[in-house]
Parts: sequence; structure tokens; C-alpha cells
Amino acid sequence: MPSVKDLRDRIRSLKNTQQITKAMKQVAAAKIRRAETAQKQARPYADTLADMLRDLMSAVTHVDHPFMKPGKEGAPAGVILMTADKGLAGAFNSNVVRSAELYARARGGDVRYYAVGVKARNAVRRWGIADVPAWALSAGSKLDTARDVAGRVTEDFEAGNVSSVALVSSRLISMMSQKPERRDLLPIVASSTGSANDAAESQPSGGVEFAPSPEFVLSRLLPKYLEFTIYSAMLETDAAFFAAQLVAMSNATDNASKLIDELTIQMNNARQAAITKELLEIVAGAEALGVE
Repeated sequence: MPSVKDLRDRIRSLKNTQQITKAMKQVAAAKIRRAETAQKQARPYADTLADMLRDLMSAVTHVDHPFMKPGKEGAPAGVILMTADKGLAGAFNSNVVRSAELYARARGGDVRYYAVGVKARNAVRRWGIADVPAWALSAGSKLDTARDVAGRVTEDFEAGNVSSVALVSSRLISMMSQKPERRDLLPIVASSTGSANDAAESQPSGGVEFAPSPEFVLSRLLPKYLEFTIYSAMLETDAAFFAAQLVAMSNATDNASKLIDELTIQMNNARQAAITKELLEIVAGAEALGVE
């Protein structure tokens, strides 16, 4: 049985850990509000962009753009693996990495990765892939990072280095639920510019004129659509990460409280046992002196 001193040290250590988890919980709660605000501010632009793309695709007959053509046959599939830069968020990062692994196995392992997030970069390196393009999720401007990522995958897709590009990231379902999601980015088809409900209602809005032509506008809009899709995923990954961290730190704080209570009871029992033992020794000594 641990001594009273050992139990007291463990309780002190748990209380220090609990203070850290409480602070991280408060930080995550503050940051998730900012991340959700940024995501909500970007949503109207994303909705308008998707509506415009649906109108354009229904209005044009042919667009000579690399994004609308099938990729080079036999080339590896490109995967943008997007995670957070930090951990302490439960299984948030590992779930996204596992989803990318399953997709790679389905493709026969012939995959080229683009890592967005420090945890994604570390995961790819653990797989023995050293030379992989990598970007930090929280470094600098997310919009600039999204443009860099989009530019890199566009260059590889047009050069035939990858046959397709998919994005594996986390989707924020609710504060208590975040799930990995895979989206096919390239080549772009009409159904990939919106959800299933949007596709069912993808009728020309009418009353819109595109100059000089719908084909020209669509060819200029497709790169912007790719950039903003990646940017929107980065914002959602941020919000999902802080939600997962908030839940993880809340659970850690509660678990620390339970352990502190259990160790306190053990410490009190150990202290009482030590006092009882000392009293028995005193009584036994007194009786021995009285006999003599």
C-alpha cells in the first residue's frame, strides 16, 4: 500500500494537472468561438460561389479547362491530408489519419500526399514518406496557405503527376462530434460543386448574364473554387479541433477530480491506519512496562 507521503504527492501532481486542463479548456472555448465566427463569415461566399458554379455548368456545353478533364491514367492519386498542428484533443487527429490510410489502401497504396497541419506531416513521415509537401495549419494567413496548397496540387495535376486530388479533413458535426470526411476535388464534375440536395435543385437561376461568355467565366472561377474549398476546410478543421479539445480537456478535468477524490480517501485511510498502528504500539509498550 502506498505511503501517506506518496499519496499526498500524487494528489498534488493531479491538482497541478487539473489546473492545466482547466486552463486549456477555457482557451479552447474562447478559440472555438472565433473559429466558428470565421467559418460563418466565409459561408455566404461559399454558398454564392457554389450557386454560380452550378448556374455556369448548366449554361455551358464545353469548357476546355484541365480541371474538367480526367487525370493522367496510371498516375498516383493525390491526397490533401489536413489535421491540426497540436494534439491533446482525443482521437481527433488520429481519426483523420486513419481515414487517409483506408483511402490509400483502397487505391492500392499508390498515393501522393500533401500534408496540411503538423500532425499530418508527422504521420506521413512515420509511414516512411520523407519528401512530402507540408504546410502548417495555423502559421500565417490561412488564405495564403490555401492558395499555396491549391497552386501545388494544380501544378501536379496539370503536369500529370497525380491522376486525381482528394481532400481528407475533419467535419464539425456538433460540439460533441467531429468526423473525418473525404471530398474529391479534382477533376471537377457538376455534382462536386454542391451537396446532394443542391444537385437535385441545380437549375439555372435565370436573369444572369456572364461576360464575355459563361465558358470564360467558368474557366476563371474553377481555380478560385479550389482555393476556397481548401480554405473552408481549414476553417472547419480549426473549429472541429477546438471542439474536440474542449471535450477532451473537460473529460480530463472531470477524471482528475475523480482520481483526486479516490486518492484522498486512500490517503485518509492510510493516515488512519498509521495512527492506529502507533496507538497500538504505545498501548503494547505501556502494557509491557506495567507487567514488568
